[in-house]
Parts: sequence; structure tokens; C-alpha cells
Amino acid sequence: MLRPHQAADGALVRIRIPGGRTTGAVLEALGRTAERHGSGVLQLTSRAGLQVRGLPDPLPAAFVADVTAAGLLPSADHERVRNVLASPLTGLAGGRADLGPLLAALDARLSVEPGLVELSGRFVIGLDDGRGDIAALQPDLTYRAHDPDSGWLLVGSDRGRRVAAADAVAALVALALDFAVARQPSRAWRVRDLPAWVEAQPDLGPVPATEPEPMPLGAVGPHASVQVPLGFLPPGQRRVVTEVAGDRAVVVTPWRGLVLEQGASRLPELVAAGLVAEPTSPWTALSACVGAPWCGQGRVDTQSLVAAAAALGGAWPRTHVSGCERRCGAPTGPYEDLVAPSRAELLAVRRELVTHG
Repeated sequence: MLRPHQAADGALVRIRIPGGRTTGAVLEALGRTAERHGSGVLQLTSRAGLQVRGLPDPLPAAFVADVTAAGLLPSADHERVRNVLASPLTGLAGGRADLGPLLAALDARLSVEPGLVELSGRFVIGLDDGRGDIAALQPDLTYRAHDPDSGWLLVGSDRGRRVAAADAVAALVALALDFAVARQPSRAWRVRDLPAWVEAQPDLGPVPATEPEPMPLGAVGPHASVQVPLGFLPPGQRRVVTEVAGDRAVVVTPWRGLVLEQGASRLPELVAAGLVAEPTSPWTALSACVGAPWCGQGRVDTQSLVAAAAALGGAWPRTHVSGCERRCGAPTGPYEDLVAPSRAELLAVRRELVTHG
């Protein structure tokens, strides 16, 4: 079932989209129900999903019905375990294998296995088509393709074993079920929280490292890859995206971007709507948590600060701005960490200014 979370701007719900794979028609349907029942803004997440904000709590039955009708809630009991990341361009451009069929088979299994409901909503399974992009995000379990017929099954970030592609779904589900049982005494969220469980898995060894390929922006063959600034897709931008996409595929990326199948010829329209297609844009280096006033924990308006920084142009190091110490939405790799000062720190600065002013 959909679980609303309270935020300063109302309830929000996370819509899980395995592999980030949807269509323009489904995205438009979700956007319209977000406008009817909430703020209308769709927020892209680092797990290639979407959040709908500004909702009432309890959730209106009509909202849940709309989400279900769009095909985004195939199993109410298993909704929170459908956390699957996949290489956004698999089957579209590059990669060592097309993992689209494997993604569909995995989601079908995740949606029906009774024991998997015991997993936490933070447990993540990754499908990497060999370019290293998803493995670099360190999911709990990952299949990283070596070629179309085989790959590495990673448990945690750096240990694994070779498996046939035909056996990958069964192997991933078996490990997830085993972890679901093992986590019960401690209620551990992630594989890294139970290192003894990892060590107990048979036949694991070091996995050859691979340098991850960065997510391209702009035209990728006939397809369009764009970044959504700060991950917020307001109704106006959404309508441009869905008009360009039509019924074709739209892929939500873990880097808060979108890939539009066959959309390269219409990149100027997407850019004119405020989406980013230039790899040197400041928006490719700057990110932030939701911040105030949308989050009750936020001490500053992080969104406005980052927008002002991006407007300055120039080259920026990878930088994340956080409104509190939780650092929500922080990137996985190295980054400049900017955290809003605490109220106590602000008071100390004020006292110092008064004393020596």
C-alpha cells in the first residue's frame, strides 16, 4: 500500500518505478492526479522513482485508485520492496546486454514473493548492463552484465560470483529472501548492516572493478537525455516532457534526470522548458535536499540558494547543500558538503558580532 510521509508542505508518497521505466502516458496520468490531489509537482528521487507532494492525509481513495489505474501499484503488499535500479540506457544505447527483459522478470517476482514483504523499504536491487553506472551506486544486491549471457552477482559493493543471465532473477530473489529472514532479529535495513550475513554467503570472491560510465546528457543517438534541476518537475515542464514522449518510453534516472525515447530531435523544446541538456551546466554539479519551508527539519531554503548559485554560471565542483545534518539526497561519490549552520551556531555568530561589532 502507499504509505504517506508527513512533510511541512503536507503528506508525500513515493511511487516506485522499477528501473525508472515508464511511458509518457503514464507520467502524464500521474502528473494530472498530482495536480488534482496535491501540489502538482513530481519530484524525482535518487532511486529512479517519483514523489507526489502536498497531499492530504489520509490519502484520498481517488488518488490511490488513480495510481493503481496507471499501473504503478501492481501489488499493494509488495509496493515498498520494488526498489530496483537499472542502467537507464540499457536496450536504448550502449551497454554489454539489454537488461529490459530481466528487469520485467525481476519486478514480476518481487511483486508476488510473500517472504519479501519482510524487507525494508530501503533495500535496493541493481541491474547494471556492464557500464558500471548502477554498480557504482552500491545497491544491496546487483547483477552486473559481463556479456549478453552472463554477469557478476554482487552481494554488497565488492564481493560476488559469476552467474548465467538466465539464472540472475532466481539468484537475486533467493538472496533477498535469505536476507529478509536474517534481518529479523536486528531489523537491519541494508546488506551493509549485516556484514556477518555477507561473509556467510558461499562462493563469493572479489569482483573485477569497472570504471563507471557517466550518464550522458543531450542527444544519445535518437534519444534525449535531460536533467531535471533539483529533481522538481512542475506541471508546465511535465506537460512538455509528456507531449514530446507520447506513448514512448520515459526513463527516470537515479541522477534525477529523464531519458526520452526517440526524443533527440525535440531537445530544443525540452531545454526551452528549463530542462538541462548541456553537460557543462552548473546544474550537473549542484544538488540540494528539499530544505525549508518544505521540510520541517530544514534550516534554510536550500532550493533558492542552489538556484542562485546555478544562475552565476561557471564551473562548479560536485556540491550538495543540506538544510540539516541528515544530508538527504546527498550523492554517492565524493562531493563538497555544505550544511546549514545550526540555530545554536547562528546565535553564537550573532553574539560574536554584537560583542565585537
